[in-house]
Amino acid sequence: MEIKKGIAVSPGIAIARAMVIDSKDYRIPRRSIMPSQRAQEIKRVRQAFAEAIRELDRIQSAKRIGESSIRDLFAVHMRFLRDKRFLKRITDYIDKELVTAEYAVSKILGEIAAHFEKVDDAYISERAADIYDIERRLLTHLLGKVTEEVKHLQEEVVIVAHDLSPTQTASFNKTFVKGFATERGGRTSHTAIIARSLGIPAVVALEGLMSCVTAQSLIIVDGNRGVVIIDPDEPTLEEYRTYAQQFIEFAQELDRFRDVPAVTRDGVPITLLGNVEFPDEAEVVLQKGGQGIGLYRTEFLYLYGGSEPTEEDHYEAYSQVVRVMAGRPVVIRTMDLGADKLPHPTRHPHEPNPVLGLRSIRYCLQNLPLFKTQLRAILRASTLGDVRLMFPLITTMQELRQAKMILRDVMEDLDEYAVPYNAQIPVGIMIETPSSALMAVLLAMESDFFSIGTNDLTQYTLAVDRANEFVSTMFSPAEPAVLHLIRNVVHDAAKAGIGLSVCGEMASDPEFVMLLLGMGIRELSMAPPLIPEIKKIVCSVTIEECNLLARKVATMDSQRQIKNLLRDAASRILPVEY
Repeated sequence: MEIKKGIAVSPGIAIARAMVIDSKDYRIPRRSIMPSQRAQEIKRVRQAFAEAIRELDRIQSAKRIGESSIRDLFAVHMRFLRDKRFLKRITDYIDKELVTAEYAVSKILGEIAAHFEKVDDAYISERAADIYDIERRLLTHLLGKVTEEVKHLQEEVVIVAHDLSPTQTASFNKTFVKGFATERGGRTSHTAIIARSLGIPAVVALEGLMSCVTAQSLIIVDGNRGVVIIDPDEPTLEEYRTYAQQFIEFAQELDRFRDVPAVTRDGVPITLLGNVEFPDEAEVVLQKGGQGIGLYRTEFLYLYGGSEPTEEDHYEAYSQVVRVMAGRPVVIRTMDLGADKLPHPTRHPHEPNPVLGLRSIRYCLQNLPLFKTQLRAILRASTLGDVRLMFPLITTMQELRQAKMILRDVMEDLDEYAVPYNAQIPVGIMIETPSSALMAVLLAMESDFFSIGTNDLTQYTLAVDRANEFVSTMFSPAEPAVLHLIRNVVHDAAKAGIGLSVCGEMASDPEFVMLLLGMGIRELSMAPPLIPEIKKIVCSVTIEECNLLARKVATMDSQRQIKNLLRDAASRILPVEY
């Protein structure tokens, strides 16, 4: 049994066999197999060789290779792939050492490449690069099959990986993927956000995880405590089975709050909304007692389809959600593409620091046809219910004015063709950067509402990459600098008389709810599965208690002090282990 401590990013308990997904850019760890699996792994290697040869044949045919140096390169690769001794060395290693096909390929080809690199002859030493290229090609075929198997699972598994993209996470079938654990990531990475939205228990930032797990490992993912247990002993397994059942019962108890109004003990109503990624999540918001949608992320239209979405694709997605909400508010955020969310990564230039690069509203303003297509669809859907439009990552007044000017252009186009829309659609912005928080008093003059995105606001204020496990412990919205900016936004929004909500992950963290209420926030938006938990806290406190807590926090100068105070306050309402 081995226990790994990481960052809990999505609550719940998962117990299942591991399914390991490797990255082609990552060192393949040694994983043992059972003697009965020997023949299957050898078969996989033979198939990978055959597929690599066919792939090279196709490339040569398609390219009509004429350059002699390129012909020679392909000839070298073909000679290795067709060399029976080369293949036999790998299959013999599997047979003798009882390891996976991936590890055998990586190990043997690494040894051959290292041997070539030591030879004093320049021509021979350069062949090492060819061996590494062949290794990558073979691993792509081997690992590609594993990735594809995730889509066609027939048994419950826990996904174990070095890292997972938001797209991979969103493709998981909840029926069979019971949880996941990764070596990289942070609490507010987009992958973590999707996991919470889907209700899949997850732990990230588990250093050295991959080298400890085999395909036969039984894994416990404790998404409450941030613990992953590999091959637990029987007492531990039994303890966690009991704990998992208790967690289910606790979740069922919280579901009783679905139809209870979100009102504090002293009678102050609080609006609880849902953050959704996909149209079918709108039903979950209502099932969990949400009062509308405070953040409808629209990137899925670009990320999870094979082609660029049409205006009708947008309209159908938005109208489906608006109809389900039946008059309740639906805040649609325009596309927040860029950074780790690119529809076709190969089409976009490499950026040394994408978080500070062409993303979000900047991306929209440089891709006007895409932006206008989305705005047309949102405006058309605005006739179906209470639709509100929100621009993400506004950093300057100029960006806001540009975005609103383009919106007016689209409105004029619709007027020209007599297409109905709500000309008075509320237009708001996300406050996600220190610049927008500091300039909130001016931005409020041209906005109908603010929504504080605490994930990016924390990231940019503290200069901490929220998806980087090496600095993840430094990422905390409890830092006094972040809280100071939030207070500033609350004050300026109230002064301007515009709406204000918090839609970042801070709103769904039980430890922060009392603080946010005490700071004057009356609208919170969160992942739908977490609404009952937050509602229980709201219904258990008074605003005076929250105000007192907020005043105490304002006197503190370290996030550790603040976190301890908030944790103590929340633990009096919810059991600590949850």
